[in-house]
Amino acid sequence: MLDIGKDIHSLSEFKRNTSGFLDQMRGSGHPLVLTINGKAELVVQDAVSYQKMLDHVEELEALKGIKLGLADVAAGRITTLGQFEKEFRKKRGLPSRSR
Repeated sequence: MLDIGKDIHSLSEFKRNTSGFLDQMRGSGHPLVLTINGKAELVVQDAVSYQKMLDHVEELEALKGIKLGLADVAAGRITTLGQFEKEFRKKRGLPSRSR
């Protein structure tokens, strides 16, 4: 979470007190928004928090894929393994499997 009162600073201020801001980020786990000429331009985040964010994004993408797959099954948009194998072999010019 971003704390607007504590986590938005100018780039100049960040340059003057980098070690203090690094300690703040490590302690809070919050990113810093850095402004240039009063406009938000950069977000700085510690590596551990950034990795956690990437992990959450990956998890959300996986859940989205699962939901889409379940919706396809519910709507009857499925292909049997046999159908898939037949189409795959035909598309790749592979001989049919003898059973």
